[in-house]
Amino acid sequence: MVTDKRTHIMERAIELFAEKGFEGASVRDLATQADVNIAMVNYYFGTKEGLFQQIVETRMATTRDKIEEIAANKTLSEIEKVDLIIELYVEGFLSQPGFHKMIQQEMLVTKREGMHEKLINTFIQNTNNFNSIIEKGIRKKVFTKVDAPLVFATIIGTVNQILKSKIVCNVFAGHNKNYDPYKDEQFKKRLITHIKQLIHSHLLNK
Repeated sequence: MVTDKRTHIMERAIELFAEKGFEGASVRDLATQADVNIAMVNYYFGTKEGLFQQIVETRMATTRDKIEEIAANKTLSEIEKVDLIIELYVEGFLSQPGFHKMIQQEMLVTKREGMHEKLINTFIQNTNNFNSIIEKGIRKKVFTKVDAPLVFATIIGTVNQILKSKIVCNVFAGHNKNYDPYKDEQFKKRLITHIKQLIHSHLLNK
């Protein structure tokens, strides 16, 4: 199917961009990585920039939509919404470490101003949705008065630091260099539990 081939190219491109960065990966490299010809990459995405942009927009939109859905859910309490967002980020980072490495690299440069602006805007949307959850919890006196954006930064920053590299992750997980933390369900649960405990202790009125 067309969608399968297109998705396959995007998935292989993520691995290459994460390894070499945007500038370091050529269209020929991308075609080789995906085991397709250059014409097929150009057919689906036009340019390397088009491929990169499509990857970012697709993956970022998925996270944004899920956070919006959680924030709008009237059946969930504020702390349940926070917990789901923690799970969303841990699951997302662990299942797609290459994509998040690629995004971190892109956030450090401003060579592609349009792409950089889209990343920032999506991050602002996610932050605003998270803030609205925290602020509602504060108004209901369920949460203490906290700095909502920095609570969000604490969640993302903790996951980022833990998953900075496999080597770093292995130190925290207590395994050898051949261990793959991204596929370890026990470590994922441990990380989710830790962040929830940290955020609960900061947020909840006792």
